Amino acid sequence: MTSLTADCPVAVIAVPVRNEAERIAACLRAIGAQAGLPPGALGVVLFLNNCTDGTDRIVADLAPTLPVPVRVSVEDFSGAHAGWARRRAMDAAAAWLGEGNGAILSTDADSRVPPDWVARNRAALAAGADAVAGRVELDEAEGRLLPDALHARGRLEDTYDALITEAEARIDPDPHDPWPCHRTTIGATLAVTRAAYLQVGGMPEIPLGEDGAFIARLIAHGLRVRHAPDVCVTISARLTGRAPGGVADTIRSRCEEPDALCDARMELFHRCVRRYLWRARFRRLHGAGVLQRDLAWARRLAIPEAEARRIAALPLGHAISEAERASPRLAYRPIGPRQLPGQIRVARAGLVAIRAAARLLVQRVPARVAGPVPGVAGSEPA
Repeated sequence: MTSLTADCPVAVIAVPVRNEAERIAACLRAIGAQAGLPPGALGVVLFLNNCTDGTDRIVADLAPTLPVPVRVSVEDFSGAHAGWARRRAMDAAAAWLGEGNGAILSTDADSRVPPDWVARNRAALAAGADAVAGRVELDEAEGRLLPDALHARGRLEDTYDALITEAEARIDPDPHDPWPCHRTTIGATLAVTRAAYLQVGGMPEIPLGEDGAFIARLIAHGLRVRHAPDVCVTISARLTGRAPGGVADTIRSRCEEPDALCDARMELFHRCVRRYLWRARFRRLHGAGVLQRDLAWARRLAIPEAEARRIAALPLGHAISEAERASPRLAYRPIGPRQLPGQIRVARAGLVAIRAAARLLVQRVPARVAGPVPGVAGSEPA
């Protein structure tokens, strides 16, 4: 490992790198352009694994010219995958931060962060979040090479996703992640305190979906995750990526199969509302400590008694995810792109009622009362 400084920063960016000769320079220059930080506050860890295209030479030439200290590790491993590489990079970042509770940030070697990326993430952490998940946008020049139909589908998905996210935020509000928010979880823009990272055992070392699994792990441990709409990173729109099952594979598969199902959370709007109502009710029951005494909730969800008692004893975030996994009535049923226009119309109409109910309940509930309020949409979940 090469260290360009012995100082201990308060934030370290972890970047797993594999064969990114075309994009690593832009990535590093964007990192070097971070603004709003005191001198010595930022460090960068580059974990180069299995590079065969000259990426290492580009890094060796460019790193010393950056205004932030860089530590570079190089490793070849036949069993390498995305989760392993991100884990190694973030573990090195945690070690560099020392015993303090600084921030570990993650991005990708083919991404470009804006100049205020670190500052905005640190601001969200300072406001009380344990972790921050940002949004992404496709590189504009590369995006123009993609089919118009793919962009049209993307606009529909973005619209519907924003509508169901608002419904979720109003029906089952999280005081640490208020509306406006989003539900993107991607390794190209993550931030987490060192304490939270260590508390959950670090980044899951799995071949696919390590970023989503990491956020789920944080929530299961009761930690505060902010899905910040003002944190956004530019990602590649290429069709051939480095990680199987990653963004590039998703883009390519949707070019090849235009009618492929949407993401799992994009269900029919009435199913989304029922799910959010259920979560709000589950939180109330969990908070009142009655989940184990009264298993009516489990019977309504067709969860066996023994499994229900196990779930009821778990921390809230973990209990919710386990209940949804165990219940056949809460299985996700994603819709296809052809259903999006109709469901967008339904969601827009439904949100009028949901917003009105939320305003009415806010007026009725004293300001000192914390936590989600019951039945925002006017009924309990089935």
